[in-house]
Parts: sequence; C-alpha cells; structure tokens
Amino acid sequence: MRPDDVDEHAWNELTRLANEACRAAYVPYSGFPVGAAALVDDGRQVSGCNVENAGYGVTLCAECGLVSDLVRTGGGRLVAFVCVGADGGQLSPCGRCRQLLHEHAAPGMLLAIGGGRHTIDDVLPFAFGRDDLVRAERAGTTATAAAPPTTTAPSGAEGERL
Repeated sequence: MRPDDVDEHAWNELTRLANEACRAAYVPYSGFPVGAAALVDDGRQVSGCNVENAGYGVTLCAECGLVSDLVRTGGGRLVAFVCVGADGGQLSPCGRCRQLLHEHAAPGMLLAIGGGRHTIDDVLPFAFGRDDLVRAERAGTTATAAAPPTTTAPSGAEGERL
C-alpha cells in the first residue's frame, strides 16, 4: 500500500483509532491527552497515546507509542498518520516526533494536520536520516569509526572507567 492508495474510509478509521488511543492516554500532570494512529504499508493499523511521567523528560509522546506498536507488530513503513487531542481535533506532531515518524515513513507518507494532508517531506524538510549516517560512515566520521572514550573518575579514582 502506498500513500496515494489511502481513501476517505481509511482516513476516517485512522481518526477513530486515534481518538480511541487518546482516551487511553495517561496524563495526570498536563491533562492533555493525545492519540495517534497510522496505516502501515501492509494494511495494518497501529496506534499510540501519550504517557506522562513525574520525571517530565521521560514522558512518552503518542508517536513514540505508535512507533513501538509498529515495531512490536512486525515493522513496516507508515503511509498515513493522524494525531488528535481530547476534543478530537487534529494535532501537529512536534519536531522530535516528526523525526521519529520520518525514520519509519514510506516515501510520501501523508499526515493529516490542520484539516489538510501533507507529506512527511513537507512537514520535515531536509530531514536527517539513514542516508546521512551512511554517508558519514563512508567518510569515516561517525562514532562507530572511533574507539569509545575513556572517562576518568575524579578524586583519586584515576584510570577507572565509569
């Protein structure tokens, strides 16, 4: 399945699934539930909701849950994506989540944002991706090409690795 194959029925089903995921969100701190749903190139649907944590930095966005569901259920490429809030209105993924979606997107993946549909390249132009890492590896400039650094502990524990 390609992004061009996604019909109105499929978009409506993704919106329903995103709303269902939104109702499952764990948001005791912000009170801002988010649900996301996507269609995979093999026809499967995946979804996720945001899961907050008292350590705010480890809160998971709905897109993280969606990608985990994608990987857990066999992988593949995302062809269509919807994200909604508690009122059922479409939400736009943040920059971090756009990058996460880009990693798992089919070419031309469509996102329903602000009442319209946009490709992943429209919402994340000049994205960093696998090709950038491959180029860097070939040039010998990636961390995998270098030995890991040794960190020395302060106060008399010289030479110990942390």
